[in-house]
This record gives sequence, C-alpha cells and structure tokens, in this order.
Amino acid sequence: MVLLLLGLLLTGGLYTAFSPAQAQEQESEAELAAQGRELFLVGCSFCHGQNGEGISDAREGYQVGPSLVGVGAAAVDFQVGTGRMPLAQPAAQAPKKKVVYNEEEIAALAAYVASLAPGPAIPDAEDYSIEGLSAGEREEAIVRGGQIFLTNCTACHNFNGSGGAMPRGGYAPTLRDVPPRYIFEAMLTGPQNMPNFSNGNLSPEEKRDVIAYLGSLNETPEYGGFGLGGLGPVSEGLAGWIVGIGGLVGFAVWIAAHTTRSTKEKAEA
Repeated sequence: MVLLLLGLLLTGGLYTAFSPAQAQEQESEAELAAQGRELFLVGCSFCHGQNGEGISDAREGYQVGPSLVGVGAAAVDFQVGTGRMPLAQPAAQAPKKKVVYNEEEIAALAAYVASLAPGPAIPDAEDYSIEGLSAGEREEAIVRGGQIFLTNCTACHNFNGSGGAMPRGGYAPTLRDVPPRYIFEAMLTGPQNMPNFSNGNLSPEEKRDVIAYLGSLNETPEYGGFGLGGLGPVSEGLAGWIVGIGGLVGFAVWIAAHTTRSTKEKAEA
C-alpha cells in the first residue's frame, strides 16, 4: 500500500509539473492559428479557398490556387517570407518581391496552414548552420554540398548558383545571397518548378551541406576577372565574340586602312 501510494503521488506530481506547460503551449498555438486564419481569409482565401482546399476553374481548365492541406508551415514561411505570396497576378512562376506581412503575421499564417494537416515544419537554425562545426568539418561539409549541388541542381540553377531560364516561361532564381533558411525550405517543399527534396531524398545534413557550399560561393573571388554574372558559356561566349573577336576585327581593319594610306603617300611621293 505504501509503494502504491508513493507511485500515485509521484505520478500526480509529475503530471502537475508538466501538464500546465503543455496545455499553455497548445493553447498559444491554437491562438496563433486562429489569428492566422483571420489573415488567411482576408489575403489568401480568394485563391486557396476558405479552408485551404484550393480552387480550380473547371471551365478554363486551370488551377486558381492549389490546396494547402499538408504543405506545412515551411512552405508558408518560404512563400510569404520571400514575398512570392500573395501573388500579384497569375503567371508561370511567382517572382520574389517585397514582403507584405511582418514576421508575426507570417508565423500566424504558417501556424494556421500547419493546423490543416501534418507537413514540413519551419527549420531551426541548427538544421542549416555549420557554425557549430570545426574548421575541418566545415570544409568537408562544403565539399559534400558541392558534389550534391553539381549533381542535382546545376541543370537549373547554373554551376555558380546564378539561376537560369526554364521552359514554359519559368526560371530558376539565383541562389546568391539568399538566406539559408529559405534555401532549406525550398529544398524541403519544392516551390514552383523546383522538385521536392524531402528528408527521405536529401537528409537534413545533406541540405545543410548544400547551403554551406552556396555560402562559400558568396565568399569566393572571381579569379578570372569579370565573372559576367556567373552565367557560364553563353555570356562568356557572347563577350568573347563581341569584345574579343570584334576587337581583333577592328584592329585588323585599322591596320589595313593605315597600310593603304601609307602606300598611297609613298606612291604620290
């Protein structure tokens, strides 16, 4: 009986200690989601529906706004935090623009969408930062990230992360000087034309390594002089033909004209 009484007292004490904190946390999340729903109804429901179910136009045969059920808080934080949403007008791709909502409102919208169904959460700084690693571990992370990036990302984003054109009016945006959190969320959620690299495809550590590699590009000087935007052979070839070959042709014309003038002067003399 004594042991049973002690067990009951211990269980009750632990429940009393931890239950209020959990209840308060759940209550605060519910309040934040309620605030997010009010913002959602005003700024997002026209395209995504009153409950985030999405809206399609059967007559026109296209999707006005996709369903947000299951996209998670990370997708909202990326789309709204980079200004891509709310969308100004329908287009092949949502461009980055000035952010409409402040951080508190973005957090509320993310909490509401996260309450619709389970989905990717907003990553913590530890997920995409290499600050806690040693110098050698950082170099290894950059090398691994470069290999992953060159294998999976250069076809669209260019070997230098400068972006590039894609079919049907789309484009891969530049990844230079983009906050690491948004790069992590983009890989996690696959916005617009980008494929979805879930944690099953690329682990959080591999995503962190890719971000470390992109961060190293921002610190790498242009050893060849003018980088020409890092767009690769197109811009470099254009500069080579116009500036290089064009300059040689102009110099050859000048030499020929000067030689002809010298010949005439000698003949007249």
